[in-house]
Amino acid sequence: MRVNTFDFSGKVALVTGGGRGIGRATALLFAQSGAKVVIGDVDPAGSETVETIKRDGGEAIFVQTDVREAKEVENLVAMAVETYGGLHCAFNNAGILAPTIPLAEVDDSTFDNVLAVDLKGVFLSMKYEIRQMLQTGGGAIVNNASIAGIIAEAGISTYAAAKHGVIGLSKAAALDYASKGIRINALAPGLVETAMTKPWFDDPAMRSYFMANSPIGRFAQPEEVAGMVLFLCSDLASFAVGQTFAIDGGYTAR
Repeated sequence: MRVNTFDFSGKVALVTGGGRGIGRATALLFAQSGAKVVIGDVDPAGSETVETIKRDGGEAIFVQTDVREAKEVENLVAMAVETYGGLHCAFNNAGILAPTIPLAEVDDSTFDNVLAVDLKGVFLSMKYEIRQMLQTGGGAIVNNASIAGIIAEAGISTYAAAKHGVIGLSKAAALDYASKGIRINALAPGLVETAMTKPWFDDPAMRSYFMANSPIGRFAQPEEVAGMVLFLCSDLASFAVGQTFAIDGGYTAR
């Protein structure tokens, strides 16, 4: 039986990419911890996450959102405020992977799309979340980067560029707004077993490579990342500002 140690009663938490994987696990944990949850996702599976939350007695809404589009992100934040009266926490998690190929073989359109979702999407989400939080005395924002924002591997130049950008964006925004009561941090998960990373798990060479270089000897589950999101959004992390927290089973400690 899961025992929750966080209390987000009376809080409103927004999660992008909440239809599956890490986003879904985080949305569920927020709800289990008392938060009213707003899920933004281009994937209709976000509605299934809402149904699960409601079935368990929680409160949540789903707003279909393409984080590449400013108007849609602005609407997502507006719906959170209209429905629940405010916004206290945000987990900017929506993201996509690029094909694992050398840089010179990457199509321009692939590069543009990955940066539009993984980096611009975080920028737009923060932009409208921060505007709302400034009106109501602050809040906490966590941006999902990756260990690919700290290190690189062959074949992931586009993804690494986007995720390095997320970490830089998080640091700079944290300095802009720390004195205004808004705490911003980033996460750097290692390889997490989700639908998005399935192509990597299905590649025997890549799977064996990651396993051989994982000190903990396994891959992460989405729930293991969700706990860190709630910690960083809680008062227990009140002095954590502008940092990147690796959740990688020791991968980057080598």
